[in-house]
Amino acid sequence: MRIAESELILNPDGSIYHLHLLPEDLANTVITVGDPDRVAMVSAHFDTVEVRKQHREFHTHTGTYKGKRISVISTGIGPDNIDIVLNELDALVNIDLPNRSVKKELQSLDIIRVGTSGGLQPEIVIDSMVSATVGIGFDNLLHFYGGDKEFLDREFSRAFAAHTNWNPENAQPYVVHASSKLIAKFSSEEIIPGITTTNVGFYGPQGRILRLPLHDPEMNNKIASFEYEGKRITNLEMETAAIYGMSRMLGHNALSLNIILANRANGTFSDQPHAAIEKLIRKTLDILSE
Repeated sequence: MRIAESELILNPDGSIYHLHLLPEDLANTVITVGDPDRVAMVSAHFDTVEVRKQHREFHTHTGTYKGKRISVISTGIGPDNIDIVLNELDALVNIDLPNRSVKKELQSLDIIRVGTSGGLQPEIVIDSMVSATVGIGFDNLLHFYGGDKEFLDREFSRAFAAHTNWNPENAQPYVVHASSKLIAKFSSEEIIPGITTTNVGFYGPQGRILRLPLHDPEMNNKIASFEYEGKRITNLEMETAAIYGMSRMLGHNALSLNIILANRANGTFSDQPHAAIEKLIRKTLDILSE
């Protein structure tokens, strides 16, 4: 079946619309970062860089680190950008772009988010590295897609909504587990396994008050006190659950690694954020190259 020009938009050089990438520009292992400037922070560790492309907030470098070919791409902030990035990454490997048709043999990418995050538990110290084994999405991205979505942990999400007295005017929370393959690969004494919430904004949705009041001023406390099967939510950010959900629907492996720059429970912030991010980047690259 041929995909129409209005649905699969290509640039004059044949590259995918937003990312401006050709299939050969992309490695099978992809690191995603939110900040475009962080792409160069990652690729600065590469032994070689063969691709440097950028369009809007989407910057991509592809190269090698200790013989491992890796792409690093910036997504910008929020689940809406994840919809763009994940669909276009998938199109690069699973759609024959010139013929506008889905390939018979599909390929799975390994997608690792390297990001910053706020801690919710007082015992998680600043500059800790957290691996999100589970993502809880507060956005409505996955609800626009059909299919059974058998990968969703609906008992978990129901328990969470009941505990927090979830506002019915918000999108219903969804729960997605990370790739078991990548969880095992990144198992390390230095990395704390955790559960992360993916919020739809930085201020009100994360419980910050400047001039606007909150619908539920106790929401962060409710989230932090929630426990499911003996585990508590460790941190919050803005992309993880969307990456997990899109990856599961499209058949890719995904894991989110976070450096805890702020501890919301203690009201503290890292005094060396750049060094903390560098620590997470180096750890991620070393594990990927093993």
